[in-house]
Amino acid sequence: MIPPKPISRPDRVSLCRYLKLFRQDILSAQPERLYGAWMAEFRTPFFRSYLANDPGLVQTILRDRPRDFPKSDRIGEGLRPLLGQSVFLTNGPVWDHQRRIIDPAFERGRLTQSLPAMWDAGQAMVARVLDQIGQGTEIEIEIEEIASHAAADVIFRTLFSIPIEDAIASQVFHEFRAYQRSQPILNLAAFVPLPRWFPRFHRPETKRAATRIRALITQLVDARREAIANGTAPDDLATRIMTTPDPETGQCFTAAEMVDQVAIFFLAGHETSASALGWALYCCAAAPDWQDRIALEAAALTDPKEVKRLTTSRDVFRETLRLYPPVPMMVRETTRPETFRKRAIPKAAQLVLSPWHLHRHIRLWDNPDAFDPTRWQSDDTRQSARDAYMPFSAGPRVCPGAGFAMAEGPLLLSLLLRAVEVAPVPGKPPHPVAHLTVRARDGIWLRAQPRRRPDTGAKG
Repeated sequence: MIPPKPISRPDRVSLCRYLKLFRQDILSAQPERLYGAWMAEFRTPFFRSYLANDPGLVQTILRDRPRDFPKSDRIGEGLRPLLGQSVFLTNGPVWDHQRRIIDPAFERGRLTQSLPAMWDAGQAMVARVLDQIGQGTEIEIEIEEIASHAAADVIFRTLFSIPIEDAIASQVFHEFRAYQRSQPILNLAAFVPLPRWFPRFHRPETKRAATRIRALITQLVDARREAIANGTAPDDLATRIMTTPDPETGQCFTAAEMVDQVAIFFLAGHETSASALGWALYCCAAAPDWQDRIALEAAALTDPKEVKRLTTSRDVFRETLRLYPPVPMMVRETTRPETFRKRAIPKAAQLVLSPWHLHRHIRLWDNPDAFDPTRWQSDDTRQSARDAYMPFSAGPRVCPGAGFAMAEGPLLLSLLLRAVEVAPVPGKPPHPVAHLTVRARDGIWLRAQPRRRPDTGAKG
């Protein structure tokens, strides 16, 4: 099965045409040749940037010499109003301090403490979908909204021990949906150098939504600080992070620092998870044998700790992350002149690492555009999986919540598909575009009905 892929632009277009395409969607603004290139240089009168697809270069940039290639300051141009000085945007000692506090909360042993909250969010999602479908009927549903709701519920339950129905949680969710639609993951400021004194321009609605979201998060953080002081705080992610001192400095996050971190937790833990879950459900709808296998595997699932045995669901989710990496591109910056593949790269050059192109590279993957979860059990995939698969980045800056996401995604996918059968809607294929994450331009529409139990033929 070949799921939807954006149509690439012609190899050569005018600068005006490129800028227009880039503003609409960074995926379809790129030429087809990037799926086979090891490195590419983009030149305009204003900037140069370099796309690195060579696994050796990716290894150098992300793993071997990460401090020589810090995250570009320009990547924060579009996200700063919401994320402030969060761990997603910082470098150097500030980033080191933040990761020393954050990482312990996501250690494997502590992940199991979040599984019951994930389970409850998944069961709530199933109940909402079945209520929407009704009994014995097949209807069209927009799956991205459902995935977003469920992923947000997971975040609030695991972070603050509140369901999404909580008043503040619900407001944050709806405000974030508005923000997601108004802000691309990369904008031109990521490539165009601007002096610090130059004013930054953001869409008015983007700034207003960011202000509203941060005000709501501040309420949650302030309430939790008070509960911690009173000894009444639950043992969830927020409490663990807010009470963990930096082992080198002894300092905990201030309230303002915690607001920044919660903003990125919501972005990384909600937006990216929702993107991946939505595309996974579409792929399963288009490949019904895989959704049946997931449903069968999940039939006897009774405890969230059993998530480790959802091997089929995990392979489907990994394949979805390969085809639709939620964050399709990331930008690093050189701190000194470099020579890559016999190209002279100047200091302060922008290096674009693209999971979107790396995961579909024609020299690295067999049948790269096909949805084929069996590849994850093949010996032929091991090297590509090691060298050319980075949905959560790689190296020291790998997402601290990667293990969290790989538990959440397969669990939610399994819980929903054992209760509901889905199929594509004829004439409504989703069109992938990059906003904050890889989403569908007009949503992902599926036909859905309660799943028939294979043992009785009954529904429910």
